[in-house]
Amino acid sequence: MVRDAFAHMFRREKIIPALVEGESFHRYSRSDMKQAMQESLDAGNPHFSHFGPDANLFGDLEELFESYGENGTGKTRHYLHNEADAARYNSPDMKPGEFTEWQDLPSGTDMLFYEGLHGCAISDGVNLARHVDLKIGLVPVINLEWIQKIHRDIGERGYSEDDVVDTILRRMHDYVHYLIPQFANTDINFQMVPVVDTSDPTFARNVPTLDECVVVIRFCDPEGMEIDFPLLLDKIKNSKMSRRNSIVVPGGKLGQAIELIMTPIFRRLMDGRG
Repeated sequence: MVRDAFAHMFRREKIIPALVEGESFHRYSRSDMKQAMQESLDAGNPHFSHFGPDANLFGDLEELFESYGENGTGKTRHYLHNEADAARYNSPDMKPGEFTEWQDLPSGTDMLFYEGLHGCAISDGVNLARHVDLKIGLVPVINLEWIQKIHRDIGERGYSEDDVVDTILRRMHDYVHYLIPQFANTDINFQMVPVVDTSDPTFARNVPTLDECVVVIRFCDPEGMEIDFPLLLDKIKNSKMSRRNSIVVPGGKLGQAIELIMTPIFRRLMDGRG
């Protein structure tokens, strides 16, 4: 839904984005990550994960952000999740879990659109947030996030429940220290909140549906961003203000809310390009 909403806006507004996937800047392939995790555990560090700086190329990502901001250029690559990705990126001889070669971004794009975990990360001399014109956070509350992961990894990837819980616990240190702090730097946060019981993620039989959730949308500076709350309340059925800078909408209206909010912001960004 979220990806489709942005795709619709780009198409309608005739914006050509340079798309960058956060997983492209993981440091290790799938097999190398397993080895690095074991080496880290043997060295007494049980917290090594994709959420932290040691498993990512934050410096390379900052170099991309800076280069694109200066002259619209930079390099990225693709992480191959499966055989379909290998075919899509013309890499039939590569295995899932590997990366394509680094390539230049396409020329003639209008904006860089980064989708991933670390777009606002600040760590060890790297400050990604300072390069970004518009910072958007998309996050479920933590129990909902765990339920989604447990069901995905067990149902689609064949992991045991114990394996998934161990992964969650291993990632928690980096989650607290490197993911959560980013949301203090975002301009807009969209947070999915279930309105059904999620008190024990391992016991939940189903992932809450969109109709069983609401979305809390928080604006850092609604006046500066020219957010038209009366328009949003009028257009989005059953929405309401919860604070002077926050609006709550039904979960099924997330896509509509994104398009109503982001379209005028994108227009101003395009008009203000140097």
